[in-house]
Amino acid sequence: MIRIHPLQTSSVYLRPSQIIGRAPARRLRPLFDPRWSEKLPVLAWLIEHPEGLFLVDTGESPRAMEKGYFPPWHPYFRRALRFEIAPEDAIDARIRGLGFDPHDIRAVVLTHLHTDHAGGLFHLPRLRVLLTHIEWQLAQGFAGVLRGYFLGHLPENFRPAFIRFDAEPPAPFPRAMALTEDRAIIIVPTPGHSSGHVSVLVRLDGYQVLLAGDTSYTAAAADDLKIDGVTPNPHSARATLRRINALRRHTPTVYLPSHDPESPARLAQAAHAAPPRAMP
Repeated sequence: MIRIHPLQTSSVYLRPSQIIGRAPARRLRPLFDPRWSEKLPVLAWLIEHPEGLFLVDTGESPRAMEKGYFPPWHPYFRRALRFEIAPEDAIDARIRGLGFDPHDIRAVVLTHLHTDHAGGLFHLPRLRVLLTHIEWQLAQGFAGVLRGYFLGHLPENFRPAFIRFDAEPPAPFPRAMALTEDRAIIIVPTPGHSSGHVSVLVRLDGYQVLLAGDTSYTAAAADDLKIDGVTPNPHSARATLRRINALRRHTPTVYLPSHDPESPARLAQAAHAAPPRAMP
């Protein structure tokens, strides 16, 4: 039996112009938008599978509430987001709260390396961590910091394992990596929000779940092909949403972005009440 558990590792407020981007000056708008979004979750996902435990993303660390965690000169972290994180929100505490030992996790899959998805790795040293090589390259050096990557927040001597897209992909994705022998958990490339972004597809009885990271901030945005305000490549972002929607039309799929307040409820509804139908 496979079970998926949502783990809320913190809450975040963003500028609405980041959640739905608008041209011109799409990537600059979040820095000058005076409005704030509603409180949004920062979700990670723990998957129980007969082969073991798998974690998708780690959320942010409570250390983010400490002065100096983010560089004070960085315009985005100074002007465009606010975290709310309690000590009990740390990813290791959340996992233990479900009755599991973090040391038993077979692998962590990072949808991407932005700090609100990778910062919790600090609390999970020595685990096997999978991400794309391009994402790792983008995170290097000062340019990586400008992009929102903070390798200094990761465990000491951190070395990832790189995703190898060598499995038969589900249409319409061009590539895939099987995480389990039964191919019930597979990784697919979903570039857009970042160039090395991936999502995790979990195949269940009669439907599947797409743990989608930041492919969009809400399911409604994906329905309407609305990209966010920080993606470096709008063309890739829209192409990814088109693939996701094609997948949802072909097979009943629960689409779960990491910052959608409705994601946990959609997952619970599918598991306990009404499995989804294919997207019209």
